[in-house]
Amino acid sequence: MDKQDKIRFLAETDDDRILLARVYDKLTAGVRKGIPAFTAFLTPREQAMVQSLLDFLPVHFFGGREGAERAMCCYLPEYLSEQDLLDDEFTPICAVRASFYHEDSLSHRDVLGALMGMGIKRETVGDIYVSDSFCDFFVTREILSYILSQMESAGRTHLRLERISLSDVVVPQEMTREIKTTVSSLRLDSVLGAGFGLPRSKAVQAVEAGRVFLNDKCVYKADKLVTQGDKITLRGQGKLFLQNVGGKTRKDRLSITICRFG
Repeated sequence: MDKQDKIRFLAETDDDRILLARVYDKLTAGVRKGIPAFTAFLTPREQAMVQSLLDFLPVHFFGGREGAERAMCCYLPEYLSEQDLLDDEFTPICAVRASFYHEDSLSHRDVLGALMGMGIKRETVGDIYVSDSFCDFFVTREILSYILSQMESAGRTHLRLERISLSDVVVPQEMTREIKTTVSSLRLDSVLGAGFGLPRSKAVQAVEAGRVFLNDKCVYKADKLVTQGDKITLRGQGKLFLQNVGGKTRKDRLSITICRFG
């Protein structure tokens, strides 16, 4: 398939088509010129689409640290290696630490909301990690100076910002909870309700409102079946993994184990 055929095959929305066309042009231009080329931060779903689109190129995905959820797609000429992406003088990703008084509180939503309130596009901000008295997050190099000079608070919390090395970023241990329960079926609304303690009606409403993501893809059908290993995200509430699907109980219900984050 040529470029346009691949984009039509992979894209599900107009936004997808625009993104894929932009990424294709930018990365292939880097190849032609023999220079590094980088996208903005991509969600896991976007990364999967880009990986399929550029399966003929030696690209890397890098989000500032190993295991980052949001990552850039990078093309590196032969004279560069993945290790160069960790070099603070070269990398297209910069790390910022926003410190605040220990008595104050701050959430991921507070930080992201403050950044968006400054007119910053979501694609220029990577993962955000909130600890007890500071928050580390990744941004593109292009907006670093603007953030350092203009971001003074998030919500009602005053911030003191500084650039730090990528290697100094602190990732707090994520709170998890294992839930062993039973469901009538592996429908999305059933598993969602069991994981977040929601009545079936509320789970259905959340799905139909576009607040639920299955493996990083927005799903609007509450009766969609999920399988062991799937990740379900409820916007504003957290995420969960369907860790295990067991056998049926005496009441003909399915035993499942859920790992809930957040």
